[in-house]
Amino acid sequence: MATINKELEAKIRSLSDIEKLKLVDSILTQLDRPDPEIDRIWAEEARNRWQAYKAGKLETVSYENVMSKHRAR
Repeated sequence: MATINKELEAKIRSLSDIEKLKLVDSILTQLDRPDPEIDRIWAEEARNRWQAYKAGKLETVSYENVMSKHRAR
């Protein structure tokens, strides 16, 4: 395995920057597969938060407060 890694590293070093970016993009695309269970959990969380907001059960923060906090950094 170490030999394969060294061979790959050598080949990658010989690539142009554009080719390296395409390789990274390809690898990330393969890793970023949708997970239906995670999607379901987030959708449920979003529905729960929306219902709580509509029912007045969520404390909200104004846009101005959020932006002033981040501008101060």
